Amino acid sequence: MLNARIGPGTNYYPVIDAFEADERGLQQVTCVPLLTGATYEKLTQAQFDAIPERWCLMRSADLSRAGWVPQRYLVGDAYETAQTSAPAGSDAMIADAVLLVRALYKNAGSAANVDSHPLDPANALNYFSADVVQSMQAQPPQADPVFGVQNFSGSYGEPVPDPGQAMFRGMISLNVEIVNFGHHHTAIFRLRADPDQPDAPIRIFRIEHDNWSFP
Repeated sequence: MLNARIGPGTNYYPVIDAFEADERGLQQVTCVPLLTGATYEKLTQAQFDAIPERWCLMRSADLSRAGWVPQRYLVGDAYETAQTSAPAGSDAMIADAVLLVRALYKNAGSAANVDSHPLDPANALNYFSADVVQSMQAQPPQADPVFGVQNFSGSYGEPVPDPGQAMFRGMISLNVEIVNFGHHHTAIFRLRADPDQPDAPIRIFRIEHDNWSFP
């Protein structure tokens, strides 16, 4: 069960309801803090570090239940529709996902050739799902979705499968540890097979940082 609280936080707001762990059709009313790409660019590193965890006000499809939950537990219904493969197939898909995210960081590094950068429209489909690339072309990201910071000067670790649940209903979750100017955070990558590309390759459909996500 996912506890739903009367307000966005655990310190002062009691649990008033709950959603099933695999519940569908939830409606997102709003999320706080409000952090658009344009707002993110204006923040200093100190201001960014001080932003609390993001919470979203959700309600059930029949409007009988509502409450605030941490955003990190939410995944769009459309991203969980892929069929779950057999265990051996799952292992292969996770391995493909690890290789993809590893290549993403290699080619997004400051020393990488500009022509091979993953966010370049000519290369984006090699890393991201077609719907994400389409949204990128319509409105380029205001902030760096790979490192999650304005200016990167630090290190990043190897992508590793999420220890809690590396794969669920076709969605793969990988974690990358990032250190920037001494500040540590975990980037969470969500991947799945992309049926809109030939042979349905594994592609990234969302990257989650501490207080914001892309797209």
